[in-house]
Amino acid sequence: MLKFTEEHEWLKVEGDVAIVGITAHAAEQLGDLVFVELPEVGASFSKGADAATVESVKAASEVYCPLDGEITEINEAITADPALVNSDPMGAGWFFKLKLRNVGDLDGLLDESGYKELIG
Repeated sequence: MLKFTEEHEWLKVEGDVAIVGITAHAAEQLGDLVFVELPEVGASFSKGADAATVESVKAASEVYCPLDGEITEINEAITADPALVNSDPMGAGWFFKLKLRNVGDLDGLLDESGYKELIG
């Protein structure tokens, strides 16, 4: 199941774990990424909390935690090569895996057609 936030994060959900990243739209808006800071494995976040930071040649931006949960894994590859986020934002450029506190909260997020409508 694929879900999106209004803050341009995507979630690929398998059971109660979501792989989280930023959308292609967000990656395009940011431009070429030069730095990514990821959260610690084991850290817990509430929905909307700053979970990661990205810096591009244009700006720095936060990546928000899309739902309440705990970080179970991070993608070290994007800290070594931030350009992966630009080249494959919804694949190899994922940020972290989040064990969801409440799977039912997914209902409050956008589906793909809702997200496409948001970005026009």
